[in-house]
Amino acid sequence: MAGDRRLRTVALVGIDGSGKTTQANRVAVVLADAGVPALYRQNAGGRAWFGHFARRFGRPDGPSLVGRVGMLLVESVLRWLSIARTQVRTAVRTDIAVMDRHAVCQYVSIRAHAGGRGERLARLFYERLRPPDVTVLLAIDPRDAYRRIEARGTDHESLEYLTTADAAYRSLPESPGFIVVDAGGAPDEVTSAVLAVLRPWLPPVHLPPDLDGATPARTPEPRPRSSAPTHHSPGT
Repeated sequence: MAGDRRLRTVALVGIDGSGKTTQANRVAVVLADAGVPALYRQNAGGRAWFGHFARRFGRPDGPSLVGRVGMLLVESVLRWLSIARTQVRTAVRTDIAVMDRHAVCQYVSIRAHAGGRGERLARLFYERLRPPDVTVLLAIDPRDAYRRIEARGTDHESLEYLTTADAAYRSLPESPGFIVVDAGGAPDEVTSAVLAVLRPWLPPVHLPPDLDGATPARTPEPRPRSSAPTHHSPGT
């Protein structure tokens, strides 16, 4: 049972625009405020940073500087280092690491950007890393994710890429072990749903009434597809 062993790592994964960073931060803060030691940990691969750096030199994205294969290689190494650093910290600390992304996000990036070429090598590279105790897939309609990204105005993703990445998450061999939470609602609703799936792992704690974790995890209902304008994608 979940409660029979200590919860050390929780990974929030999903397509860009699903709210991984927002929810990982919120969950860590809510748990810490409730007396459960928890810290936010980011496992980004650097693609967004490379995109900003490239645009300073008039290039559209990171791959235009280092190539598609080069970008995936850099991303894989940086994400591996981030995850390894978090695992070292969890070995000597009692905090729950609430992780923004994990290894599966790199496999999705490889599938979406390179059709899966190189995934086998990436899995060999990542295989010594301990998987999260709990992996929460923040599920959202790619069209809604696209609108969120456009609204924040800091980067761009194509609807085609988001749809491909969404399918990639669901096709991973790890996907049966994901706990799916509908990420299409308001931030408080999503935080409550994530806390609900973590309840079996946690000691008895009193959470804020509006974030008491009573909302069950659920999978979004499929919706008919519609067209939307696209932009070049910098990645997951």
